[in-house]
Amino acid sequence: MPLTSERVLEALRTVRDPDLGKDLVTLGMVKRHDVEGPKVLITVELTTPACPMKDRIRNDIEQAVKDAARETAHQVDSIEVEFTADVRRPNQKTQDGESPLPGVRQIIAVGAGKGGVGKSTIATNLAVGLARHGARVGLLDGDIYGPSLPTMLGLEDVQVVAHGSMLLPFEVHGIKAMSIGKLVEPDKALIWRGPMAHGAFKQLALQTEWDELDYLIVDLPPGTGDVPLTLAQLLPLTGAVVVCTPQRVAQDDARRAVRMFESLGVEILGIIENMSFFVGDDGKEYDLFGRGGAELLARNMDLPYLGGIPITQNLRINSDRGTPLANWDDPELAVAFDAMVTQTAARISVASIQGKFQMPTISVS
Repeated sequence: MPLTSERVLEALRTVRDPDLGKDLVTLGMVKRHDVEGPKVLITVELTTPACPMKDRIRNDIEQAVKDAARETAHQVDSIEVEFTADVRRPNQKTQDGESPLPGVRQIIAVGAGKGGVGKSTIATNLAVGLARHGARVGLLDGDIYGPSLPTMLGLEDVQVVAHGSMLLPFEVHGIKAMSIGKLVEPDKALIWRGPMAHGAFKQLALQTEWDELDYLIVDLPPGTGDVPLTLAQLLPLTGAVVVCTPQRVAQDDARRAVRMFESLGVEILGIIENMSFFVGDDGKEYDLFGRGGAELLARNMDLPYLGGIPITQNLRINSDRGTPLANWDDPELAVAFDAMVTQTAARISVASIQGKFQMPTISVS
């Protein structure tokens, strides 16, 4: 009895996406399942190019096909599994019934309960890391009080270009980026009242020509004041990532940031620990700030922990030079950032597939 494409498809119903919790066929991820003599050709469309479970899914597919071939006594010499990716669009409807950024599939906020925890560093490397996996990524510097992305992206000597009423984003390091820091004098203090801040951010977000993006990463101002509340309500967020350092005081502030997003109905994708540990010249790891605090916070709040980023001299140098891609030349940083990127991408896919998205609303009591 020969192995047919229909039998292969049935076999693939036993292969589950570990993150999404459903089989590949039900999720609509199987795009090809052909049998050509002793060769089986399978194409699977993942929900993110940064899927952390790709190798496991491949192994499960190969085992399922081998089992099906054994049952039919069909000789299979090779199983070719090809992966493509299509970042799925959540139900992005605002209160007016339309998304303000129709070309953007996923909008992710990066926030923190306090300044100085490396929120912009995480936002920058999350955006660049997703792009390294093949995603179309934009990075919006919404930290209107202390925009640091012009430095981190090496944009100090680049001028903003407008196309009619739209701003053209900077295309650097494989991503598109826009920052309020490029629209004001570099040394000028940004003193914004609530309505002014709201207007500036709205113009920056909606009048930048993003075109088609898989992910738009939004670097929000730190804290839980009225500005991040207003900014979070402006865009239909798929979810938020909260950045925290290991210290107890940082955990307390991060907890408040989580509660803020939850009060707005924004899905918490997870918590990232920055400055997790320091590696000395002797190769030893030193827990300068009490490593593991953010992971403990995530566990206590029943939230995903998306990884820890170490303190390294290379990270500081690359941030100051505006060369984030160079972080992947450092083996230790590359491992840490890739883990953070893939775990975050997985949580975005879960939030999107499970339909947890909703337009944030503010209730006043």
